[in-house]
Amino acid sequence: MPGRHHILRRRRAKIVATLGPATSTPAMIEAILKGGADVFRLNFSHGDHADHAERLAIIRSLERKTGRPIGVLADVQGPKLRIGRFSNGHVILQKGQSFRLDLSPIPGDVSRVQLPHPEIIEAATPGMNLLIDDGKLKLRVDHVRPDHLETAVVVAGRLSDRKGVNVPDVMLPIPALTAKDRIDLAFALEQGVDFVGLSFVQRPEDVIEARELIAGRAWVLTKLEKPQALANLDEIIAL
Repeated sequence: MPGRHHILRRRRAKIVATLGPATSTPAMIEAILKGGADVFRLNFSHGDHADHAERLAIIRSLERKTGRPIGVLADVQGPKLRIGRFSNGHVILQKGQSFRLDLSPIPGDVSRVQLPHPEIIEAATPGMNLLIDDGKLKLRVDHVRPDHLETAVVVAGRLSDRKGVNVPDVMLPIPALTAKDRIDLAFALEQGVDFVGLSFVQRPEDVIEARELIAGRAWVLTKLEKPQALANLDEIIAL
């Protein structure tokens, strides 16, 4: 919490260590701390509240044992944009081929798949890019229709069910905090985390919303994952 004494080591760079299934025993967390970690990250994209509470209890016990504060970062998931499913689980897209993204829930094939996010279709413009599966595939929007996008494959590859979609070229009319994030945030603050990681920030308003919910109970760490955040960087830093 902001009222706790400073979390410092004798170096300017800080090391953030993400805890997961393989790194959540008391012995492993202590070894990571001794190895140089300054902050432990709880990734709310995975695991449940019971998992995170158990890890946080271990960290606080270790804090008492060592006699020095240990930072804990609750990293909330943020909005997850994903394609739908394929009739065969996956397809292989070829460079230059046409591929349609539409609102139909019918399982996709090599020519199309569902994009259950009308806000992307509404915001799309010809020539903009869509990055799929953490950027492994890249689509260029050629035509925007009321209920679908006609795209061309720029970077080809294997595409399977429910892969993520990133829209780097436009600002989407979606908040940085989802309903799930608000529940996770309330839980994390009740548990006494020190930092909240805010994912997919686009606008200063995203940070303002988080600060109002946090109400001084933790510091806000703004993650710059969208180009739109750089366009608003001065205002975001000021917040």
